[in-house]
Amino acid sequence: MIGVLGAGQLGRMLALAGYPLGQRFRFFDTVEGAVAGHLAELRVGAYDDPEALARFAEGLELVTYEFENVPVAAARSLAERVPVFPPPQALEAAQDRLAEKTFFQGLGIPTPPFYPVLTRADLLEGVERTGFPCVLKTRTLGYDGKGQQVLRGPEDVEGAWSRLGGPPLILEGFVAFERELSVLAVRGRSGELAFYPLVENHHQGGILRKSLAPAPGLTPQLQAQAEDYARRVLERLEYVGVLAIELFEVEGGLIANEMAPRVHNSGHWSLEGAETSQFENHLRAVLGLPLGSTRVRGHAAMLNLIGVRPDFARVLGVREAHLHWYGKEVRPGRKVGHVNLRADSWEEIRARLQRLEWIVSERQ
Repeated sequence: MIGVLGAGQLGRMLALAGYPLGQRFRFFDTVEGAVAGHLAELRVGAYDDPEALARFAEGLELVTYEFENVPVAAARSLAERVPVFPPPQALEAAQDRLAEKTFFQGLGIPTPPFYPVLTRADLLEGVERTGFPCVLKTRTLGYDGKGQQVLRGPEDVEGAWSRLGGPPLILEGFVAFERELSVLAVRGRSGELAFYPLVENHHQGGILRKSLAPAPGLTPQLQAQAEDYARRVLERLEYVGVLAIELFEVEGGLIANEMAPRVHNSGHWSLEGAETSQFENHLRAVLGLPLGSTRVRGHAAMLNLIGVRPDFARVLGVREAHLHWYGKEVRPGRKVGHVNLRADSWEEIRARLQRLEWIVSERQ
């Protein structure tokens, strides 16, 4: 039986990928009614409760996680009882934006300029160095655009400091990127590596709205650079599982923004668009099985459903559209599902994606 820390939609999709492999699952979450509990046993408790974690670990073959804000201490406590993949040091590297960017730079992976902010004086000094615009972020617990403020001029500084609740923070120089990309990589227990093609991502309000795979106009050189960055991270951390690295394309090269030590929203297209989905490959990796092919089946796209329940019949009326509904209550700004598209050409993908976006926007 596989234990999963976190029981959201990523855990749900892991379970759906694992059942054909003959796997069973047990989830641990702090929230009653978390959606992965619709499919498997759900234990509810606190991550700082050693007795709850010990009961959760009983009878498990291994533990993995579906979000990166699992307390490192909880992962380490479980690792004393059962193998934990990815390893706790991956969580530690990814949870703090300052540690993460310092880690990247130590591997020779370029990042935006950044400065730790513990005081107002630090903030003012950092702004003087970066200039405007720049981005002030919390060092921990930020996701989907939360925990960050863009500073466009001196008038924004005090308000951002107040809204983010004070230190510890990090100030990042603004990157005039051409587009946002991500690479998903997999490392097995034997050290076997596999890489998905770079994906082009489109965000709105800090939330991923759609992904295109492979990224239009992708060159072998850009793909090789992304794989080199991912390989450095995987090998340094002795990583096992799927890793996502979000990147900026700048003047034909790549700058690392952040990483997620788990399956990732920008890889959801792989459910129908790749020969082996990110979810199946994550399970293959942590179980010590051979990794599956990451080849794209032509061209693929993913459209997130955020705060809206579209007309399922109309969505499924679009050729080669595949609906994934998470079973969550619909609320503004909440990811409640996604739709995958697959086609043989970009022209077909673009036409179908445009139709889907129109169907979804009608329900908002």
